[in-house]
Amino acid sequence: MKTLIKIFSVIIVSLCVFYQNALSSDKIKIGLIVPLSGEYSEIGNSIVKSTRMAVNKINDDRIEIIPMDTRSNPIDALRVSKILYKTGVRIIIGPVFNESTKYLDELKDITFLSFTNKIINNPINVISAGVNAVSQINTIKEFSVNNNLNKTIFLIPKTDYKKEIEKAIDKTNIKLKDVFFYDKEPTLLTKQIELLTRYSERKKRLKDEIKKLENSSVKNKEKKIEKLKKKDTIGGINFDSVIIADFDESLKSVATSLLYTDVSSKRIYYITLNQWFDETLLKETTLHPIYFPSINKKNFIEFTKNFSNIYNSKPNQLSFLSYDLIGLVYFLLYDNNFKISKKIFYKKNKFKGKIGIFEINKNVITHKLNFYSIENNKFKKIF
Repeated sequence: MKTLIKIFSVIIVSLCVFYQNALSSDKIKIGLIVPLSGEYSEIGNSIVKSTRMAVNKINDDRIEIIPMDTRSNPIDALRVSKILYKTGVRIIIGPVFNESTKYLDELKDITFLSFTNKIINNPINVISAGVNAVSQINTIKEFSVNNNLNKTIFLIPKTDYKKEIEKAIDKTNIKLKDVFFYDKEPTLLTKQIELLTRYSERKKRLKDEIKKLENSSVKNKEKKIEKLKKKDTIGGINFDSVIIADFDESLKSVATSLLYTDVSSKRIYYITLNQWFDETLLKETTLHPIYFPSINKKNFIEFTKNFSNIYNSKPNQLSFLSYDLIGLVYFLLYDNNFKISKKIFYKKNKFKGKIGIFEINKNVITHKLNFYSIENNKFKKIF
């Protein structure tokens, strides 16, 4: 009887080992919903190529990425997500655009890692994985503390992105002197910056000082007058730094308006949001130095080089993010014994990616970024 029990026990153990091995060999299906046709197909196809690079790097045959075409619209995003759901997919990377997340709350059992950096009004099952305003402002906050900046003015354009910035300011508790909203139309912008910097008042103060000297009998007044005439304004500025929440030509317009009102980057800190190392800013030497938070530049260059060598084309910025997202999902699944569960995005965790450090907590992703300056025609890493 004891022999029979032993044989039965061996059979049970063998079956358990077989079952565990079978489970470990199951495919881990991850959906990828991106635009593969239409206007934004180049973005989508670049992302697909990047995910292939990431899967090859991980080198685990269980990982299976299933790309589907959203055609850059919310209806197709929902349609292909339903198809993926029927095949057993419970984690989907994508969609690219925030608009395409509109109907995804219908699939409550799926967790979506969207490429968007918008954090407001996302469906409950959509996690914003982009480099959002909270991550950027937290990094700026660290720089401000390190440099004892306590009179910062936050300049925000009157656009849809305004609410995202306001939300991020509230969540980060960054110390600000004031928040100022401006129009992107150049004529209005210049007048608003003049008002903000008290340009007319400082201009008048200069004229009054010159006139006062002209009517005085002080020694060497001609030299003093000549020196004053070389100035544009006189008088202090009641802030020590500006954070400009803008990009491209609009960013340059705001910075140029500040320069025009005699508030140069030599007098105060010009700080902006993530510029993805826009090389056109290197040419704007009159505006230097400019400071900004961003992803890891060294890793970005390395990734771009590898991508170009493999595919003979340049990747877009979202490709860099998609490479990390594959690694992030694999890391969280590994940490959860490869059991797919919503809990993996809920419990507090960290993942070191190419972009920087991903911090995961309660279905929210933030990034610990680096900080750079633009000066002497170079991007310089601060921390």
